[in-house]
Amino acid sequence: MASRQSRGQLPRRGFGAAPLGNLYAQLSDADAEDVLDAALWPSAYVDTAPYYGHGLSEQRIGAFLRAHPDRSPMISTKVGRRLEPCINPPDHGFAAPAPFRPVFDYSASGIRQTLDHSLRRLGRRSVDLLLLHDIGRETHGSDHPQIMGLVGREAWPALQALQAEGLTGGIGLGVNECEVVLECLDRGFAPDAILLAGRHTLLDATAESTGLIERCRELGVMLIAAAPFNSGLLAGGDRFNYVAAPAPMLDATRRLSEICADYAVPLPAAALQFPLRDPTVACVVAGARTAAEFRQQAAWFDHPIPDDLWRALDEVRAQTAP
Repeated sequence: MASRQSRGQLPRRGFGAAPLGNLYAQLSDADAEDVLDAALWPSAYVDTAPYYGHGLSEQRIGAFLRAHPDRSPMISTKVGRRLEPCINPPDHGFAAPAPFRPVFDYSASGIRQTLDHSLRRLGRRSVDLLLLHDIGRETHGSDHPQIMGLVGREAWPALQALQAEGLTGGIGLGVNECEVVLECLDRGFAPDAILLAGRHTLLDATAESTGLIERCRELGVMLIAAAPFNSGLLAGGDRFNYVAAPAPMLDATRRLSEICADYAVPLPAAALQFPLRDPTVACVVAGARTAAEFRQQAAWFDHPIPDDLWRALDEVRAQTAP
């Protein structure tokens, strides 16, 4: 991923490794190894971050790759949170995380140190894509202007330097807020890729309504659509964007499911394939807790979907998506 025109290098489907960090519930080492065995092949792509289980996700990926030197997947990880040793770490939604506390650090030295520690956990000399993590207003509130100033002065130049040194193939942003991506583009940042979670889905049209997809298309920025199930709601779960699903989202999901049933298509199949309808989206990334879940997603990904169903879903989506 050495250039901004490298979209074709990514497979169309990637593996999101937040579950390997015990997101919401503890995952056994055996289950982690099984899902990695199903997901990580030489042509595969996996996205992780130090934040996921406070290093646990990266540790498990690294341990698997050391035990299976024939596997060489593309890997993206993130910077912006530095891990500090901690006896009783806060969980941040991760059950039994590793004994570290994540601390926001967008300084040049913090970015470099964070990547160095990630490479050690992963057992890699470099990564394919390095993403600046969670720099939006929802994460930082009133501190957002100060954070963006630091990003412009230190974090983004640090990413560029790491890329020039060959420690990452591409650089970009890993966020779930469209507005901060547009702000970065307005500031003249030139990312190779944007990993956007939960904002280009059957339930959320924010990437379209804000003009983000069109802007990425104009600039030749690769878009990676993560969290296509909106934290599980579109795959039979009860969470929407990391929290208990509100009633309007439950109702919208029910309508989408009924329409899919009329065409004998599972709703998760439509949800997983939906982002790739736009050519600006290079890859869709979803997490899985078991090898069986990963294989089920593979079946959904290959399930035929008629054009008439897409048209019917688009009509409902236009009425319900925020």
